[in-house]
Amino acid sequence: MRSTKEDSDQVMLNDCIQPLYHQSCRHHLVLVYTREILILDLEINQTVGIIPIERAGSPFVQVVSFRQRDVLLCLHENGSVSARIRRKTNAITTPASEGHGAFDDSPPPISMDVTYDLRCQSDGMRVTRHSRVSSMACCPVSEKSVGLVVTDSRIVFWDMMLLSGGIDSEPGPASDKKLKFPVVSDVPPPKISLSDMIGQLPVVNPDHPSVLKGRAAALKFVITGLLNGVVSPVTCLRMCPPLTTKNWSVYEPLIAVGSSTGVVQIINISSGLIVKEYSVHTGTVRGIEWCSLKSFLSYSYPSAGTSGLVKNDLMYVDLSTGKVKPVRANRDQESPIEILRVSCLKQYFIVGFKDKPLELWDLQTLTMLRETGKSLPHPTALEWSPSHSLKSLKKKMMSHGSEKEGGQQASTGVGGDSMGVSTTSLTEPSESESKVNQKLMVKEHFVYTDPEGTLYHFVVEGSGFSDASRVPPESGIGTITWIAWKGDFILFGDGEGQLSVWDLKNKTQRTMATRRGWIKKIRFALGRGNMKFFILYIDGFDIWDLKDGKAELLSSMKSPRDVAKVVDADWTGSDRPVLATAEGCIQVFDLTLKSCSCTIEDREFPDEVANPYILSPKGSLMMKYHLQNQPWNQEYSPKLEGLREEEQNLQTTLNRQIDLLDSDILDYLPCCRFGVAERCVMLAKLFGDESDFLFWTVALYYLRAVKWSPKSQGDKDLLLGPEKDKFVPPTPSYKETNDLVMLDSPDEGEGSEQGAWSLLDLPLERYFDTICDNDSFKLYQLDRVALHDSKRVTYEHTKKCAENYIMLRETDRAVQLLLETEPENDTYYTDCLRACLVASIRSSGVSQSTIKLVATNLIANGKIKEGVQLLCLIDKGMDACRYLQTYGAWDQAVWLAKATLTETDCCEVMKRWVDHLCGTQVNQKSKALLVMLSLGQFSKVLEMLYGMRQFNRAACFTAALGEFGLLDQSPDNVSLVEAVYLEYARLLANLGLRAPAEFYCQKAGDKGRQFKEEVRILFT
Repeated sequence: MRSTKEDSDQVMLNDCIQPLYHQSCRHHLVLVYTREILILDLEINQTVGIIPIERAGSPFVQVVSFRQRDVLLCLHENGSVSARIRRKTNAITTPASEGHGAFDDSPPPISMDVTYDLRCQSDGMRVTRHSRVSSMACCPVSEKSVGLVVTDSRIVFWDMMLLSGGIDSEPGPASDKKLKFPVVSDVPPPKISLSDMIGQLPVVNPDHPSVLKGRAAALKFVITGLLNGVVSPVTCLRMCPPLTTKNWSVYEPLIAVGSSTGVVQIINISSGLIVKEYSVHTGTVRGIEWCSLKSFLSYSYPSAGTSGLVKNDLMYVDLSTGKVKPVRANRDQESPIEILRVSCLKQYFIVGFKDKPLELWDLQTLTMLRETGKSLPHPTALEWSPSHSLKSLKKKMMSHGSEKEGGQQASTGVGGDSMGVSTTSLTEPSESESKVNQKLMVKEHFVYTDPEGTLYHFVVEGSGFSDASRVPPESGIGTITWIAWKGDFILFGDGEGQLSVWDLKNKTQRTMATRRGWIKKIRFALGRGNMKFFILYIDGFDIWDLKDGKAELLSSMKSPRDVAKVVDADWTGSDRPVLATAEGCIQVFDLTLKSCSCTIEDREFPDEVANPYILSPKGSLMMKYHLQNQPWNQEYSPKLEGLREEEQNLQTTLNRQIDLLDSDILDYLPCCRFGVAERCVMLAKLFGDESDFLFWTVALYYLRAVKWSPKSQGDKDLLLGPEKDKFVPPTPSYKETNDLVMLDSPDEGEGSEQGAWSLLDLPLERYFDTICDNDSFKLYQLDRVALHDSKRVTYEHTKKCAENYIMLRETDRAVQLLLETEPENDTYYTDCLRACLVASIRSSGVSQSTIKLVATNLIANGKIKEGVQLLCLIDKGMDACRYLQTYGAWDQAVWLAKATLTETDCCEVMKRWVDHLCGTQVNQKSKALLVMLSLGQFSKVLEMLYGMRQFNRAACFTAALGEFGLLDQSPDNVSLVEAVYLEYARLLANLGLRAPAEFYCQKAGDKGRQFKEEVRILFT
């Protein structure tokens, strides 16, 4: 039994809790276990990396993979978040040197496993049985903001920040400060996203000595926000008194929500935010009633035992001061409270019990006036009359206005409450005040029903009430469970689903069957003359309308079929019912009960938020186009001006949004180092535009690469000194590199090469794959093949590695792997012959034509892989790529071209791939754009953007080409640029941006000048 239990525990311990695709590396899968993370390469179906948890570390719960940088974000059971950055290792980047032949079995000097180093970790949370982290979400735009979802309905927000260092923005000594471009500025670029924080400098632990010397960067997590959710489970809710002409200046749409933990939350329906939270009771909140806009009553009691008696807890809460005062204090065990109703004029409230006479209380003084006699039956439902003599109240207040004491009492009495502002004094009133208060009390009415169905009508005046009348029960009506009264109509609902409608004006009564069972609650909607009401059942929710004394069903909802079980309901407005469900949600529906969501524009936030998503589509585009480029202004200005008079409100809103942007962003926008292209990358991040972000990231990289590419080998040697690689400096295999660049000694590398390196860009991240430059792509593929080589287990695996080595022209290692075939293997003889062929073949010789003929025949007979390998052996990689493309193997053709061919031949293969991507069957023109950017075919990119009707991107790209000095001035290209400017001017004119539209009209030739006249007439 013990071994069986241990085995089951072992299985549970080793269960995979999350699989996910690696966002930064193609063909990789991440498997998350509680104590380790496995990195799988799907091309070889082998584990290529293991990330074990620290010995004293908390188990993993979830992992998120980033793509801007090769970073894994890990959530742990103790609520902490850790960031692990991939360690860069360089494998066999060149063919074997002399003395290392095919039979050299020496192992590689470094480990090829994929390794991630822990670089920062947040503090843990206090985890309890009811409060633990369940999941994590990351911002897809910045990839540095994280939200943790806690089981107690909280969301904790963390931001990854830079301790020091980061991407070096200062121009080095090699840059000429007399040049206008790139812009020389002392303003550092803002850290908007993960790619801005991790770059030129290696990322190390905060205690590393390199951080202090500025040679490395360190990360840290900072908590930036906390969002509390609705306390679950919800037991009741109540909307505050409605909006009137007297309280509109101070009104807030608040709803009080009670929970089983004794907490009462005050939620603003307009913003959806929790305004206040009170821990009022120790047990379940059973009911809530508002006394004014700033105060409420709530009651609670524990579950009744065998005696049926409980300890009732009735509390008065003042929102303006936060003071909580107990009502009915020092009471013994008694019957539980079932009814709490506040009168319409907020003078009285009634407390009803299950097996005890009801009590009448003065709401102003919170004192009990009297209770009903024991001879009267106990109520099953109760409701106050909405009719009252308010005019007579005002006359009485005016008659007592001459008396100083009476005037003071009137200012703090019922009149203040009717205005919706709580001025109730919780102190005991003096004897004179009580007398005046009694004189000013207005007569009010309420009705209640007993278990037999008899209706009792009472009149309340002063400190007592009198039994005015009794109405015998109706036939066919069961025990009344709820009463609703509005105007001249009273609604009764019973425990069997019967609805009775009394018309007091016409003295008629109608009874109808809802056929839904026990009616839990009935409530009329807000608004004078609005006779809509809802009925809450044990298994659903209906909305009805009362027309000419007849109830008509408008919409219906059943639970749990349409929604989770409805616990309580109320009206937030004249046409907006709000439901509290058993799953802990507060949902505001429309009258059709179909939609419980609203646009973000309808929300009213307490503070302004810098977020383009809350703008209208037109406003968002205007803001983006205005900030991207302003050639019509002499100086760049974030402020938007010149809109039509009817759009002045929109202009004010946009300028307010711009002012809310971070100061480091506003400071850097006018002096972006690489002009329009870099500004477009920043704005793509701010607006969350993924397509724009990918385009401008690739465009900026290749614009910089083409602009500063050395014209000759001599220039290259002069620029980079001994570092011959254009993009990536070679790294010795014995040195560990972190993130993107080698982590050298803090005192190394401070020579003159740093300035030259600042002109070049870092290689594109591996996420871009075939969009990367050829040198970086080949380096990564060699690393990957070496990694596959180190993980060889089966013959098929070895064979695949040998084939890749052959295509990459690493013939020595390929021969070694082919000769490893066991004699028992059926392909032993074939592999030996292939090894001899690979070892003896040369690019020039009479054997070339024979091998090419054999390769062609193999391909024609379906053996494409073997034919391609033969072509690669004789340096016919271009022919191999053409055959692969002909047979539809586009990915393999692109892989082979970028890894083995010269720039010219590779460009030809990639152009054919672009034509394939632009075809109607594939239709991936956005990817084709990125490919053309990687080829440096900027004129073709501009033509494609115009054909795709992306005029804004085309106009900005034209401006970027002009800044980099790469704009083609041929006649065909000039006409294309004019066409782009003309269409962009039309787009700007339609948005209402006159000044930029007229500027681009001037640059669009004759047609532009004609359209400028139309713009002038349009805006006149």
